Amino acid sequence: MSDTGTPAPLEPLPEDWQRALAIVAHPDDLEFGAAAAVARWTRQGKRVGYCMVTSGEAGIDGMSPDRCRPVREAEQRASAAVVGVDEVDFLGLPDGVLEYGVPLRRELAKVIRRHRPEIVITSNFRDTWDGAYALNQADHIATGRAVLDAVRDAGNRWVFPEQLDDDLRPWGGVRQVWAASSPESRHGVDTTDTFELGVESLRAHDAYLRGLGSGDFDPVEFLEGLSRPAGARLGTRYGAAFEVFRFDLF
Repeated sequence: MSDTGTPAPLEPLPEDWQRALAIVAHPDDLEFGAAAAVARWTRQGKRVGYCMVTSGEAGIDGMSPDRCRPVREAEQRASAAVVGVDEVDFLGLPDGVLEYGVPLRRELAKVIRRHRPEIVITSNFRDTWDGAYALNQADHIATGRAVLDAVRDAGNRWVFPEQLDDDLRPWGGVRQVWAASSPESRHGVDTTDTFELGVESLRAHDAYLRGLGSGDFDPVEFLEGLSRPAGARLGTRYGAAFEVFRFDLF
């Protein structure tokens, strides 16, 4: 906050990179705030890959996990294609019961070593969404915490050395981790030109959205509620806000 009690301006994110990897807990996590930013970057010719730790199979109350899993995976692939992402990995860990710890770090370090990104994107993993009352979900918290540690793990040849062979080598080239929609966001990116792609990307999760509450969820209204305040802090119509964790300090 500024001295006047209004949110401080967001500092623009650097865009002098070519490869990013987005690691989130569930299908749809990126679409609730970050997909329009991804569309901006792929339009610039950057390469962005997606990694879903789970398949979101526990996410639709009226659909059993076995039925839900292929539906949600298909929707995520379609959603990713909208914003220019053609590589979507699913690690297949159990939805709803992810635990922070060495096993999760091991899985994520392997993905980072394979993709060799400069930037890693994840979703908010603070305890809340608003810094006060809107509690975050346990899978998001576990995944984000593990992402930070896995970035370090991936660059250390003596951590998870069993992964290393001629095709998989240590990777210490991650410069920063960006957590979308964090209440601690101090950086952002203009998504005015790609906002509609973000909406279309969220709409691709049709089965999931129809299963939310009363079934009248409005993607445009929701994303405008996130993107307009972020844009105001950037001096643009729409924006996406991120908390930045730096690994390029030395």
